Amino acid sequence: MTNLNAKKPKPAFSKRKRVPRAQAQEYILQAAGELFYKEGIRAVSVDSVVEQAGMNKMTLYRQFSSKNELILAYLDRQSKQFWEEWEASLAKHPHQPRRQIIQLFTDLADKSSVIGYRGCCFSHIAIEFPDPEHPARQLVFAHKKALIQKLVELTKSMNATDPEILAHSLALWIEGAYAASQTFGADSDTIRMLPVIVEKLLDEAAPQ
Repeated sequence: MTNLNAKKPKPAFSKRKRVPRAQAQEYILQAAGELFYKEGIRAVSVDSVVEQAGMNKMTLYRQFSSKNELILAYLDRQSKQFWEEWEASLAKHPHQPRRQIIQLFTDLADKSSVIGYRGCCFSHIAIEFPDPEHPARQLVFAHKKALIQKLVELTKSMNATDPEILAHSLALWIEGAYAASQTFGADSDTIRMLPVIVEKLLDEAAPQ
């Protein structure tokens, strides 16, 4: 027999009280980022985002005119976070480009070995949006182009024999690490060897 007085289960995320626009946008972006990264963009509905954020659809659409606009804002946020982490790695060895490169790969190996790591969000976008003209894909191209430019700056600073080739080689190792983190699993010996492999590559490309 049904107990009519039984308490109904609470929703997973309670609705927030009205908050300032900037704060609402932050809640939505944070919720979208967690869901997009974990489950994939196409698998996540606007309803899921607002539930996770504790908001409603009206609030979301006040901040973002469409899901596509939310996706672009998510990618912009991810790109900024990537470069903040990049600069933090470089700051550990100021004016020492060789050690900075090794540090970048050490930090990447550490990050890629954490349980729950899902690889590169920009790679996810490239897979989910096959049209190269889609605005999201254009942001992916721009981000990866900037990555190459940053690597060239470092390889030139360390006086590599051919800085362009070395920079592109390092970029491929970065992309490979993203993929390997998903196929070899968390805390893989293969991923952990990445800084050692890169150090040997640098030894050949720019003998000390």
